Amino acid sequence: MDILTAFKISGSGLKAERARLNVTAMNLANANTTRTMEGGPYRAKSVVFGAKRLDNFEDVLSSSDDKLRKVEVLAVVEDNKEFKSVYDPSHPDADENGVVLFPNVDVSEQMVDMISSRRAYEANVTAIEAVKSMAMKALDIGRR
Repeated sequence: MDILTAFKISGSGLKAERARLNVTAMNLANANTTRTMEGGPYRAKSVVFGAKRLDNFEDVLSSSDDKLRKVEVLAVVEDNKEFKSVYDPSHPDADENGVVLFPNVDVSEQMVDMISSRRAYEANVTAIEAVKSMAMKALDIGRR
């Protein structure tokens, strides 16, 4: 595996985590949206990642660049959990019984996803910096 491949893999991880962070931010922003363009409350969304599974590190080292697949966002899927029912007859979206359906966004879960995404993003940045540092050291050795 060469330096460019390492950059591509970590770069794809950065891109995937950015997508997950965007979806998490969208979920949090719509945590109280009771009416969408499609009608009804907002449905929480989540990102599905995909990557090629390699059995061991030797497989990674012996694979050519075209065999290594980067992290990909396969889909953004809606959560099928039930909406939250809240009795609030004064709400403009209340039904005839005074019940309002709120989004199925679990704010605590979204915050955990945000922290997890941030940590994964930081790990990919660290990997890129390590590869960059090794490349610079190799260039320094080559100059001597």
